[in-house]
Amino acid sequence: HDMCPIRTVLGQIGDKWSLLVILLLRGGEYRFSAINRAIPDISQRMLTQTLRKLERDGLVLRTVTHSIPPRVDYKITELGRSLFDAITALEKWAIDKKIEILRARKAFENKH
Repeated sequence: HDMCPIRTVLGQIGDKWSLLVILLLRGGEYRFSAINRAIPDISQRMLTQTLRKLERDGLVLRTVTHSIPPRVDYKITELGRSLFDAITALEKWAIDKKIEILRARKAFENKH
């Protein structure tokens, strides 16, 4: 199953936190605390797990500057940048279809 292309991609960016972090990092390099502030509804634990997963998959680079306190910065890699076109298309679709989706949800809730 590791060789299935769609599973591989969804495994990398299939959760909302990974996608939000990648979208944020499009804007440049961020410290952990800045990412946490920019995505306020993510817990520190979940952000840590998400960043580790993205780093493991080669999409994000983590840089530690030894100082007091230590400084940890994250930025998107070239591999991560290669996702931007696909993510931008998904982002556009979500914006374009938002009203239709909300209508469908309301109709579903009214039936159930």
